[in-house]
Amino acid sequence: MKKLSLFIFALVLAACNTSQQPQTADSSHQHAAAPAQSATQAKEPLPAFFKDAATLPKPLPPTLSPEKFSGADVKKAYQVAQEIPETLAQLPCFCYCDRAFGHKSLHSCYETDHSAGCSTCTDEALLAYQLQKEDGLSPAQVREQIITRFGR
Repeated sequence: MKKLSLFIFALVLAACNTSQQPQTADSSHQHAAAPAQSATQAKEPLPAFFKDAATLPKPLPPTLSPEKFSGADVKKAYQVAQEIPETLAQLPCFCYCDRAFGHKSLHSCYETDHSAGCSTCTDEALLAYQLQKEDGLSPAQVREQIITRFGR
């Protein structure tokens, strides 16, 4: 049982650090065009996300309680998921968990403990919170910043 747990953990960790991108979009989420990309950024499909608030499932699935986790950044990221869930649902997750786990957006990472072991998910959520709450950006503007900073 312990070997199986380690194997599953290794798969999750590998998915968080994979450089592979999703091959196709399914009908439950949208891919929006990325802002102009620099010459160093590949022109490959973005990870899955919902295009705008109108395309979000109603209600959004609940996210896990921050109290279940240790580590200041992880706890804060799960708190962010509870405070700005609609924004996170409109963001792609650049650990490419849409391909590995069928996630629909960054919000999906917080419906399970996936984000607790993935620095990409945590960093994106914390940045999204700063951009929305402190800088006053809309979800679409937050998405542009996330794509610029985390996209390849």
